[in-house]
Amino acid sequence: MKPILWEEGSLSVLDQRLLPTKKVWRRVEGAQDAHDFIREMVVRGAPLIGVVAAFGVALEARRSRESDPVALRKRLSDVADMMSSARPTAVNLAWASRRVSESVGGASSVREIKRRALEEAVSIMEEEREMSVKIGENGASLIRDGDTVLTHCNAGSLATVDLGTALAPIRTALAQGKEVKVFATETRPALQGARLTAFELMEDHVDVTLICDTMVGLVMSRGLVDKVLLGADRVLADGTVYNKIGTYQIAVLAHRHHIPFYSVFPQSTFDFKSRADQVHIEERDPAEVTTIRGRRIAPRGVKVFNPAFDVTPAELLTAYVTDRGVERPPFEKTAIHERS
Repeated sequence: MKPILWEEGSLSVLDQRLLPTKKVWRRVEGAQDAHDFIREMVVRGAPLIGVVAAFGVALEARRSRESDPVALRKRLSDVADMMSSARPTAVNLAWASRRVSESVGGASSVREIKRRALEEAVSIMEEEREMSVKIGENGASLIRDGDTVLTHCNAGSLATVDLGTALAPIRTALAQGKEVKVFATETRPALQGARLTAFELMEDHVDVTLICDTMVGLVMSRGLVDKVLLGADRVLADGTVYNKIGTYQIAVLAHRHHIPFYSVFPQSTFDFKSRADQVHIEERDPAEVTTIRGRRIAPRGVKVFNPAFDVTPAELLTAYVTDRGVERPPFEKTAIHERS
């Protein structure tokens, strides 16, 4: 299932808030549409929001009536900054939008700026597609025939532009003829696991079992999980992983039960510049916790804490899997850092 369509110069995105019951496409006209769709989780998943942000900047350039190339370059730089604010924790968002704005740095005309920006956005999309294939190939080597894999949130095609991140090794292993089963957590509060991961895997005829987030410890204690594969929204140089809220507790439980825990993501998710105290953890609307699809489930006036992400220290990771390979600790000395 493809979450975006780039056809004849037009970008449309699948409204993931309505899945699995409705399939509605939204057209992205420019930067404001891209920003709003990312912020409101019409699209989500670190690689995908990076791609949509890139197109947001490029489409803003294309629709601009500015005649001065200097002014247009400044406009695109401002747009990239605005785009980065939509969801500040996922590093792909800022990386992709800035990459497009910086790609026009040497352009001498408005026409050239528009051409370069769009070409860069398309390149980012194609690179993310290729990375998901390589992630699948690298990660499939870790999956044995008969394994049951636990995953959290949605790190499949709906979070990227092709096979996914954490789901890519599963899909590749299945294509290789291996038998693989999946436990998918529901992933409160937005239920991405229940609505999206279970939906994707069932569409692909994968043996998937949906569980509540609070059931992870039980299924692990019963020996029902062989491996954990999760995505990532930002990974620091020391291997610290920022991912969907609930990741940390799954990592702790996997460590307790001696289950390999793999963080799976493209190279674009690395952040080699930031320190932990510089990373902002996004907090979202309390209504995501107090309501489900508009129906209230909590008393009015109750206080709510709703961080979208948590932090998993490197010591809890068995390895991380990227398009460049499988890297094991100590992460500060891995080949990926040497090649970056």
